[in-house]
Amino acid sequence: MATPKKRTGKASQNSRRANWKGTIPATTICPNCKAVIPTHTVCPECGYYKNGFASIKKQKEAEIADVKEETKKTKTKKAEVKEENKETAEEPKKTRKPRAKKAKAEVAEEKAEVKEESAEA
Repeated sequence: MATPKKRTGKASQNSRRANWKGTIPATTICPNCKAVIPTHTVCPECGYYKNGFASIKKQKEAEIADVKEETKKTKTKKAEVKEENKETAEEPKKTRKPRAKKAKAEVAEEKAEVKEESAEA
């Protein structure tokens, strides 16, 4: 086995090691969920890979998420329609007749009249 005749200096050693450079991995955008992912890999967010889902579980989760988004949209549309109807619609008619509230003075007068009638009789 070959052995070096002399020790390698720090400058030579460091300049040789300086050529080892880290590279930034290539990334792309997932066409399904628009997340940034490394190229040629399954999306960790939604499980999408090359025009399909890599796992059935992730596909079902994505379908459920789509359904939830649709229901949220329909709920907001229904709420908007209700608000519009409230502005244009009249108040609903009350089916029950409200009780007539008599003033205390009127009640006292009626009692006095009844007493007078009973006293005269």
